[in-house]
Amino acid sequence: MSDLYRSRTMDQISEADIGEELKIAGWVENIRDHGGVSFIDLRDMYGVMQVVLRDTSLLDNVRKEECLSIEGLVQHRDEETYNPKIPTGTIELEAHKIDILGKVYRDLPFEIATSKEIREDVRLKYRYLDMRNRKVKDNILFRSKVTRFLRDKMEELGFIDIQTPILCASSPEGARDYVVPSRKYKGKFYALPQAPQQYKQLLMVSGIDKYYQIAPCFRDEDARADRSPGEFYQLDFEMAFATQEDVFKVGEEVLTAAFKEFAPKGSVVTEAPYPIYSYKEAMLQFGTDKPDLRNPLRIVDVTEFFQRCTFKPFHGQTVRAINVHAKLSKGQHEKLLKFAQSIGMGGLGYLEVKEEMKYKGPIDKFIPDDMKMELAELAGLSVGDTIFFIAAPEKAANLFAGQIRDELGQRLDLLEKNAYRFCYINDFPMYEIDEETGKLGFTHNPFSMPQGGLKALNEKDPLEILAYQYDIVCNGVELSSGAVRNHDMEIMEKAFEIAGYEKETLKEKFGALYNAFQFGAPPHAGMAPGLDRMIMLLRGEENIREVIAFPMSGTAQDLMCGAPNEITEQQLREVHIKVRD
Repeated sequence: MSDLYRSRTMDQISEADIGEELKIAGWVENIRDHGGVSFIDLRDMYGVMQVVLRDTSLLDNVRKEECLSIEGLVQHRDEETYNPKIPTGTIELEAHKIDILGKVYRDLPFEIATSKEIREDVRLKYRYLDMRNRKVKDNILFRSKVTRFLRDKMEELGFIDIQTPILCASSPEGARDYVVPSRKYKGKFYALPQAPQQYKQLLMVSGIDKYYQIAPCFRDEDARADRSPGEFYQLDFEMAFATQEDVFKVGEEVLTAAFKEFAPKGSVVTEAPYPIYSYKEAMLQFGTDKPDLRNPLRIVDVTEFFQRCTFKPFHGQTVRAINVHAKLSKGQHEKLLKFAQSIGMGGLGYLEVKEEMKYKGPIDKFIPDDMKMELAELAGLSVGDTIFFIAAPEKAANLFAGQIRDELGQRLDLLEKNAYRFCYINDFPMYEIDEETGKLGFTHNPFSMPQGGLKALNEKDPLEILAYQYDIVCNGVELSSGAVRNHDMEIMEKAFEIAGYEKETLKEKFGALYNAFQFGAPPHAGMAPGLDRMIMLLRGEENIREVIAFPMSGTAQDLMCGAPNEITEQQLREVHIKVRD
């Protein structure tokens, strides 16, 4: 390290350096005047050090957050001024000389130490200042460590790091593309990749056995707490001659290792093999395909039972039940009812289980006495339980029951503490009816292999066909999606035909894969755990933007650099674009 600006970083200075002349550099975190003696807390990327100034004229023209180089003598602090919160808390630098390397010319938009408490739009506009906040910066440094660990782990498992193109062809599936006009080919456009899907499959055809990359992906989607608008990163990997189970093993090994390495001390991480739930099982037991397994509550289907009872509002409906081993107060019932109504439910039926397995509640009188033990067995009831009932058409019943399960888990503080609970969700439906168009389309990835192959496509009701598709879920957050790929041209043609695509469209939109699969494509499978979401979970952050160095705002704007912005008429002409009102 050149000693023009500094001879050591803060983490390299200790009591062993007492009596030595050193030069340090960083930003002024704080200035304190103690009458004749002044102090600066100087911060660099590695830590903070107290600087004592007995010649207070050295402070002339020095402001908070200016960038300084300070030369001085390392000495012991007075014992009563020790700061056990920082590694350099027993030493200080007595300043002899200060050079201002970078001046502050105007008032700071916020205090660095409390930047996380101010409005997000202001933080993002001045993100370079926000990142001087140690907690914010530590998230970014933490992300770098996790990324390096994941790379090392994938290399250890024999995967090859290969970069796939950023400028590619637009795809008709998935989210909206970001499009890039071509200067050379008038009226034609590139797209930024929503994922390296086709390229990684083509790598399998090329004979690459195991591919991975920390892949940038671009989707024109609205922001959510767990989704960054515009771009995100994933640990993308693909394996030739692989089954679903092969991919599961890699996912388990890499994620368990990463979470054990980086989760807060004392955390519990699911060991391999992870529990596996089919999509159908997940929707029944949890009311979602993103279950939080820290919540011990399970949903029970009591539809058939209530068709034999006299409670008419449940007749003809799907009825789900959630049993809680707790007695709720009147206030808790009222708040829960209010929540149920806020999500669109008409009400929330319940029963309390009293001594001798007698029930108390609004719908008790509608359950015949000779059926009450049947309900107890069906829902696993015992004395002291409260059981809630959700009735609606099947899709809505699943959704409502899942939300009530989550709300009960939160309100009753049932979630397992300091735990990362993983599971796989598999056996997703291959097709679904699009609610907007009423037409049949792919449920998820169109390149997935249908279970049962060509025979299933030719003979089964499309809505009954399952795909070799799977997700990894952790604590209610979808970390990854993946699939066994459809590598057979005949099966691919039929699969797309069912979804309404003619062979010519398949050739045009997915021409590379279509052509490649005519030259001996191997079976292959893969997945892509989301890096941003992993970091968000590990850091315990509620918002994904807290773990990205320069995130877009919730409205998909770069408030710092001003993107998206207007471009000149000349630039538009060069790419043959005319902006219409």
